Amino acid sequence: MATFSVQAQQWSSSGQLAAAKASQRSSLSWRPWRQQRRRSTVQCPQAQQQLPAGVTHEVVDDRLSKNPCNFHPSMWGDFFLHHSSPAASFQQQAWMVQLEKMKEEVANMITSSVSCNLLQRLHLIDALERLCVSHLFEEEINVLLMQTSSTNINDCDDVHTVALWFYLLRKHGYKVSQDVFAKFKDEEGNFAAKNPMDLLTLYNAAHYRAHGEKILDEAIFFTKRCLHSMLPSLEGSLAREVKCALEIPLPRRVGIYEANYYISTYEKVGTVNDTILQLAKLNFNLMQLQYQEELDIVTRWWKDLQIQSKLPFARDRIVECYLWMLGVYYEPSCSRGRIILTKVISIATIFDDSFDSYGTKEECELFTKCLESWEMVADDLPECMKHVLGKVFESYQIIDHELSQQEKYRMPYLRSFTADLVKNYNKEVKMREERYVPKSVEEHLQISARTGACHLLACASLVGMDDMATKESFEWVSTMPKMVLALCTILRLVDDLKTYEREQMTPHVASSIDSYMKQHNVSIEIARLKIEELKEEHWKDFNDEWLSPDNAQPRKLLEAIFNLTRTMEFIYNQNDNFTYCHHLKDTVRSLLVEAFPMN
Repeated sequence: MATFSVQAQQWSSSGQLAAAKASQRSSLSWRPWRQQRRRSTVQCPQAQQQLPAGVTHEVVDDRLSKNPCNFHPSMWGDFFLHHSSPAASFQQQAWMVQLEKMKEEVANMITSSVSCNLLQRLHLIDALERLCVSHLFEEEINVLLMQTSSTNINDCDDVHTVALWFYLLRKHGYKVSQDVFAKFKDEEGNFAAKNPMDLLTLYNAAHYRAHGEKILDEAIFFTKRCLHSMLPSLEGSLAREVKCALEIPLPRRVGIYEANYYISTYEKVGTVNDTILQLAKLNFNLMQLQYQEELDIVTRWWKDLQIQSKLPFARDRIVECYLWMLGVYYEPSCSRGRIILTKVISIATIFDDSFDSYGTKEECELFTKCLESWEMVADDLPECMKHVLGKVFESYQIIDHELSQQEKYRMPYLRSFTADLVKNYNKEVKMREERYVPKSVEEHLQISARTGACHLLACASLVGMDDMATKESFEWVSTMPKMVLALCTILRLVDDLKTYEREQMTPHVASSIDSYMKQHNVSIEIARLKIEELKEEHWKDFNDEWLSPDNAQPRKLLEAIFNLTRTMEFIYNQNDNFTYCHHLKDTVRSLLVEAFPMN
């Protein structure tokens, strides 16, 4: 049976979270960069004569008062510094005792499910994963999946069962053949899936397609058309499932973002054992308490950066950054990794906004040189950009302090990836200033695939991991392997599709859409369709790597990369939800604020 250590899972507020707070407080005094800052002055002899000795006029930087992109202010502010969950801390111990008892019951349930029919076993695994309790039963689920993979699925003539079997096995890296669907397809490309649930399950399963899998391509074309036509007549949770799948197919959705919804839905429809449901509620509430403590840590760090006062042109999105990185790994044992990832993506956002909305070509060039050398030699930079450099150096010192002596080798990789991101931001500034439109999408992606910060985030996702991430893992990421390249490209294309209109309102680097129009001399509408098709091709690249038996990296590490890719689809679904953060308000509230009432 899978073991469950309260200490290892980090449910309490002590241990690593307390250490993180302490290290943050102690590190705030580390500010050697302040000694090198100089006050910018104007030489004004007449005014200087009227001022007391030693007093000078500061240059007023009117660029700081501008918000060219009209970024919305933070919706959360200091909320998580003061928010106290309705679940008082004294309840935690009682909840954890209760959780342990329920865990034993559910573990026995999973083990004994071997005697159940195939569909019942598949539904059990699917429910545990949608409720985000599967991490408590990894061993049991892996045994069940291995047994399930050896099932002679060719004897099954139910398309829903076959599709769910295919979906779950490919989700866990088993490269089962697309040929299992051949018997459900006729010569016209129609599939023997007539009711909405069969269509939906087949549609979701087919999105684990790789290159050359024509049956899965045809399955998506057929089911998508049918589901679109059926949607207006559907009601309740099924209508919601179909609508969400047509926006983002289930293999590309982020489980933890929907845990609250599935707990509520399963409770209404009564299709899940009550013990599993109560376990899911307890687990959700306990994880939420930990997330709130982590938000307290990163919010205090963010406030120390003084973004609102020093960089008013930058997006104030610390809560949204945390939500984003929570999708990479939600498990309680990944606390350190989430905090590090949140800091890194927040810093990347500051770089992005500084280069997009503030810095001149010359300033961005100098800033880049400072990052590449990792030295605070920045006398000619504006005060706000000096401030950014100093805070980045300070924040990376905090991260370094969080690593054990055996993990210190990770920091040079993180610094190198950070410098590479800024170097590519600088290339985009030059393209913007010269109004250069790359002649092809391929040329565009040589730079823009890196400026989505995904290469940096792929590296940063390893920095806070345990010893599963090795030096070989960092070397692997450094080579920009096919899986990471697919991640970076998917983000770039999704970003361009959702931000194109907004970015046309201000001077901005050319989009991949612009490059496609230039390359093929087509309209924006056609270019959009082609960029969408290109994104799908890169998802096939990604799935190829996910299912590759040759990839020697640990499955958990690859899963973090997969989840990072999934978060990109969520953040840029329908809109740029990160910039227009009000779109994320309900997700933040349901996941990080509202707990389930417990009996």
